[in-house]
Amino acid sequence: MERFKGFFSSKKKKWLKSASSSDSTLPAQPGSSRRSQTPPSVNFPDGVEVLHNCPDASVDICFIHGLTGDRDKTWTGDGQSRPWPETLLPSQLPRARILTYGYDAYVVRASVASSNRLIDHATNLLNDLTTDRARNGVVSRPLIFVAHSLGGLVCKEAILLSRNNPEPHLRGLFEYTKAIAFMGTPHGGSSLAGWVKMPVSAFGLIQTGNKALLQLLQTKDQFLESVDVSFSSMIREVREAGRRFEVTCFFEELGKAGVGTIVSKESATLESYNSFSIHANHSDMVKFSSAEDTGFQRLLGELVRWESQIGGDSAARPPGEEEAAKADRPVSTRAAVPVAISHYGSGNQFNALGGSQNNNTGSGNQFLGNISGPVTFAYK
Repeated sequence: MERFKGFFSSKKKKWLKSASSSDSTLPAQPGSSRRSQTPPSVNFPDGVEVLHNCPDASVDICFIHGLTGDRDKTWTGDGQSRPWPETLLPSQLPRARILTYGYDAYVVRASVASSNRLIDHATNLLNDLTTDRARNGVVSRPLIFVAHSLGGLVCKEAILLSRNNPEPHLRGLFEYTKAIAFMGTPHGGSSLAGWVKMPVSAFGLIQTGNKALLQLLQTKDQFLESVDVSFSSMIREVREAGRRFEVTCFFEELGKAGVGTIVSKESATLESYNSFSIHANHSDMVKFSSAEDTGFQRLLGELVRWESQIGGDSAARPPGEEEAAKADRPVSTRAAVPVAISHYGSGNQFNALGGSQNNNTGSGNQFLGNISGPVTFAYK
């Protein structure tokens, strides 16, 4: 923790001078005559925003930002006025509807921090995205997620909540999600909590903090491990059932000045799944300024591949088929055909399927009722 304090203490005086003139919600500093003011409500850009609409889209691509981000700025490169999913992607993926999702991911704030837990953010994502797709009449359209940092954890939890949801209309998120690109997602924890907390605590400016998210982002958090295990098991099961579910992980190559790596390669990648590095730090790894950026090209390659594999199949399997697949048996629509079984001589006598009772003309036992499944006769 000392490295965070050392890095930020030299900038404290200058930062406080700037903050005092620009943010009236900050609490009074020691020795200051300015009284603390009641912070106003925070107008945060949350919910679903459509960046690019396509009337005949074959796939929805939804971007989910991470810690301390928002649905537009997280994806906006230096010198750009709009996020690159809006300016760069449509020409590369002309048959994709492009969405971005916002939620209050500030774990500490000088005024008021959200008290939402991971499961609360995930529940909102599930409901908001389900409502948007229903309103636009595309509930069965294949869905791809691109999630940065904490957003990957929110995405995973939302899909898990959808999988066995008691509300049938909320199961579509699980049923139609076909691929996820995790961008610096701390599957195994990270130093994210320290990174966002220390600059503010070093200045003595924390008024409220989201302790639930701070705890979650620590390494070896039990709930985080539980989500990771459940998600990995889910992917394995749906793949064994014959359903396509693609996962690719991206990790940061560079550390932040004075802080170092925020999410390690080990935490950002999942065993047995494809992974790529991006030559940037944790924040900048999702801020592309040009279609020529190598990081953009790597992500685009995955999106194009997924879209070509699943985009043409707009008639995704209906809810409930996954449960049939889990039964581990073939489902046949062929009508049953009555089979007459005659038995003469010694041995056992079986009733004819769909017919009247047969008489046992030889010695042996008589079995009444229907026979289900294949029947094999063998002589010894």
